[in-house]
Amino acid sequence: MRYCINCCIHLLPNDLHRQCFRCRGPNHNNQKCPVCKGENKIPLYTDSKQMKLLAVLEVRTDHSESWNGFFCLRKGKLCSLIFGLIIMTLVMASYILTGAKHGPLLIPSPFHYGAFTSNPSLMDNESLSDMKDHYQPSKMNISYVKDYPSIKLIIDTITSKIEFITRQRPDLEELRKQEPHMFSVIPNKFLPNSKNPCWYEEYRGNTTTDPYATNSYALYSKRFRTIFDYLRKVFWNHLYHYNDKHYRLRCLPHFYIIGQPKCGTTDLYDRLRLHPDVRFSAIKEPHWWTRKRFGIIRLRDGFHDRYPVEDYLDLFDLAAHQIQGVLQSEAAKERGKMNNIIIGEASASTMWDNNAWIFFYDNSTEGEPPFLIQDFIHAFQPNAKLIIMLRDPVERLYSDYLYFASANKSVEDFHEKVAESLQLFENCMLDYSLRACVYNNTLNNAMPVRLQVGLYVVYLLDWLTVFDKDQILVLRLEDHASNVKYTMHMVFQFLDLGPLSEKQEALITKSPASNTRRPEDRSLGPMLPTTKAILRDFYRPFNTKLAQVLFDDAFLWERT
Repeated sequence: MRYCINCCIHLLPNDLHRQCFRCRGPNHNNQKCPVCKGENKIPLYTDSKQMKLLAVLEVRTDHSESWNGFFCLRKGKLCSLIFGLIIMTLVMASYILTGAKHGPLLIPSPFHYGAFTSNPSLMDNESLSDMKDHYQPSKMNISYVKDYPSIKLIIDTITSKIEFITRQRPDLEELRKQEPHMFSVIPNKFLPNSKNPCWYEEYRGNTTTDPYATNSYALYSKRFRTIFDYLRKVFWNHLYHYNDKHYRLRCLPHFYIIGQPKCGTTDLYDRLRLHPDVRFSAIKEPHWWTRKRFGIIRLRDGFHDRYPVEDYLDLFDLAAHQIQGVLQSEAAKERGKMNNIIIGEASASTMWDNNAWIFFYDNSTEGEPPFLIQDFIHAFQPNAKLIIMLRDPVERLYSDYLYFASANKSVEDFHEKVAESLQLFENCMLDYSLRACVYNNTLNNAMPVRLQVGLYVVYLLDWLTVFDKDQILVLRLEDHASNVKYTMHMVFQFLDLGPLSEKQEALITKSPASNTRRPEDRSLGPMLPTTKAILRDFYRPFNTKLAQVLFDDAFLWERT
């Protein structure tokens, strides 16, 4: 900030400062000067920009007085100067205290952000990372209104709009029209002597062909190249020769761990893969059903080429080789031995992430997706088994924030992000259905924290429209943490796995927990009590419905 007392308190940038009549010398003529002529009101400037406060502070020039120094000012002008400096100090202080993110605190915050838009025409040529720009809150937002009663009004509005309406399930022909290639690759029947869904597919390549040359997982990620290098070496040893043709065994997962993130799915995966009859995909979380098949690699990078279903099936080749070994063993050939090895897949986005639908499917359902992930999985695997691990949604959200926030993490910052997200969700609920808001890509990318992931019952009810209840096992992380052995036995029974020796069981149940909170995150301590009370109120109606659907009051999370 630069100013010149001899310039009538006029704050000027460097290129204008030399035009000041005092700085040009005592012979300066105000009437002839093109800068000063006719100007008797000079606005206050800060860093070359005119200040816009509650009123414009103006200092009038006085041509009859000499401007020889600060003490020559009349009392009124001295008061104006002091008042202006006080105002500027307050403004700059407000910017510093708020990190210049939300504007100065001197201006009151509006209570609503404005209309919510879900116009897909605005988004056709934009990346997912740009979607947030279409649904930004105003610069002055509710993040600074920390009193519980004010935010409670928002939650009450949301609660009053909640309706759990059963979705219309699409028929098989509609699904075929949407994904014709997928239906041409995956058969509708699998090998009868394998517990896991597998089939033989003719391989038309020759011995010089790289079977994984075009696999998108190998191309886009250096982490997976070692895996595919190994698969290339052993590929030709596992081809089945029949009638001068080569066949490869293809498999889909027998079961899916579908959610939720930050609910213990990694720990469940690490323990379950120690079972001798369980295999997993070469990558823990392929995210194919929810993201990769639409061409999403990272949400912030927008869309790339879509990953074909063949790339997804390649991830199960290691497990398929072992299943093929069982099927071609002498015991299997002589006595018709059944393969009991099963394959799992553990993408924690499968249960809830349908954000890409609006870019690929017809938007004629008032903002609700006409097709969901489960529709396609059920079309190919009506007997698939699904495992869901949940935790108190309040604690899940805080854990999610600590894991994904990159900088400036604090309990106060978490509180502000929760408040902002609640108001964004309220704006959506005023105009759209609950399902439309939960699956709305624009809203989900705009919210600073992922409130929607904790609305477990909304997703579960949609999965129950296509899968029977006995095909879904729902666990609580709290129970798993307190009694690992009990929850693992539930999983073994659900998957109909064979018995284990004491040594095998001890290895599975006594291993240390996986993917626990990082030490630097634990040092932040728990969330603010006010934040917890706000989130308890928000999630309560959803938890109540979940407990009713599962006939288990433990899913109310009232004692956690």
